[in-house]
Amino acid sequence: MPSGQVVVVTGASSGFGRLTAESLARAGHTVIAGMRQTQGRNAPSVQAFERLAQDEQVAIASVEMDVQSQESVENAVGDVMARHGRIDVIVQNAGHMTLGVAEAFSPAELAAVYDINVLGAQRVMRAALPHLREKRRGYVVWVGSSSTRGGHPPFLAPYFAAKAAMDALAESYAAELSRFGIDTTIVVPGAFTSGTNHFAHASTPSDTEREVAYEHEYGQLRRSLTERLAAIVPADADVQDVADDIVRLVGLPAGTRPFRTHIDPSKDGSEVVSAVADRIRAEFYTRVGIEDLLSSNAAL
Repeated sequence: MPSGQVVVVTGASSGFGRLTAESLARAGHTVIAGMRQTQGRNAPSVQAFERLAQDEQVAIASVEMDVQSQESVENAVGDVMARHGRIDVIVQNAGHMTLGVAEAFSPAELAAVYDINVLGAQRVMRAALPHLREKRRGYVVWVGSSSTRGGHPPFLAPYFAAKAAMDALAESYAAELSRFGIDTTIVVPGAFTSGTNHFAHASTPSDTEREVAYEHEYGQLRRSLTERLAAIVPADADVQDVADDIVRLVGLPAGTRPFRTHIDPSKDGSEVVSAVADRIRAEFYTRVGIEDLLSSNAAL
């Protein structure tokens, strides 16, 4: 049986989450793949993990986890603790994309995106952190987005706003958990336009009247956005690189993990801006005398 870490991956039914769960299991970790509708829409993903566990003799299993429900998350964490007695690593991957004119999204639709991408992460932290704090060790990996600080395009506003909020949440958690011996890394993927279902499953706004109002000036641009993004992504860009980097990070000794890493084949500038932002943050912490809350690689 694998002797590695016990890892919970949220949003593991597809995309980065699924690749990360599979890769961590193959690296010798015990992986619990969190997803909703395990007996419905995502039943094929559950079955795929079961086949992987059997065929390759790795430790991977699914758990029903709807990050929009605190009860569901609490039940999932309770199930993990009952089966394994501990949680060592949380991979905060669950998220949902939008595509459309910003004005056409209702406030409720923006709130729904925020609920998945930000409040969902908060629900997971509230359920799992007491177990990590009690042990005074652990690791939280946040799967962010280069849009937070990169040259993000229009027509993805609700998603970008939510990912920026999640990034800010992750930064605060990093400081608040450091004295418990819990490491934090924000993994920053770029705009991978293939290999995931982000764009295919993106939500669109319900206010079609306002969408139509933008048609003359922006209609063709909006329809060509995915192609424009794909054109700047190298042909050899592989979403597996994101999963591989998370495996690398989980395998590093505690206290040596970088605060932020980028996997951005499109080179949208996020890495450059983040390097400055993280350095300024580290300098500010030093100025106010709380530099002990920074990781040893806070500005890397």
